[in-house]
Amino acid sequence: MEPAAEPSADRDALLEKAMSTVTVEDGVDVAVAVLDLDSGRSAGYGDGTFDTASIVKVDILAALLLQAQDADRHLTAQERTYATAMIENSDNASASALWVAIGQADGLDSANKRFGLTDTTGGDGALWGLTQTTAADQLTLLQQVFGDGSRLSEASRTYLQGLMGTIAEDQDWGVSAAADGSDWALKNGWLPRSTTGLWDVNSIGRITADGRDYLVAALSNGNSTKAEGIALVEAAARAAVSVFV
Repeated sequence: MEPAAEPSADRDALLEKAMSTVTVEDGVDVAVAVLDLDSGRSAGYGDGTFDTASIVKVDILAALLLQAQDADRHLTAQERTYATAMIENSDNASASALWVAIGQADGLDSANKRFGLTDTTGGDGALWGLTQTTAADQLTLLQQVFGDGSRLSEASRTYLQGLMGTIAEDQDWGVSAAADGSDWALKNGWLPRSTTGLWDVNSIGRITADGRDYLVAALSNGNSTKAEGIALVEAAARAAVSVFV
């Protein structure tokens, strides 16, 4: 007989303990969620909503792929060009073009309802980077991209996974810090807020550690610098994965 899985509350407590060793600047909010794809076990730390910044680009492309499936069509050559630049290079102009193509916030919110995201709201007008989300919702989105039972077809998932696995070298930070070697696929987001001068820094993706695959979402806001935010989400990702290894 296999041993009973420990309650999720116990894993949350372990993650809270692991996060207690992470240095967090005064005034900074951080949340992290992790799922062990092999066992289906998960853990979460922190709550509240965060600006997505550029991690929403995964959601934008997922919405576009879902709409294309509904229309029984492939992405156009132009859409694929935008998608590659948007994910691999975090190109904002390409994101803006696809944001319009999916119907902006209405299109994103409609797709997210089908994906099972319950606490994510598209940004106003052209402001896709100010979409609001939670770590738990980002974990749900990652399950649509990397897990089973997705609304996305196998072809759509493979395509999106491939782009997230070939991120530009200057952007291969974040949840990859918790990976063994180079086996990861991710998207990062970073945004200096004009009103405060403080930074939103986020990272979402799939990593492999000790031979097991994990989905990790680490979100933060209020960082004094981009570098401080990167250090924080990397430490949070390592803490999250440490609960299972």
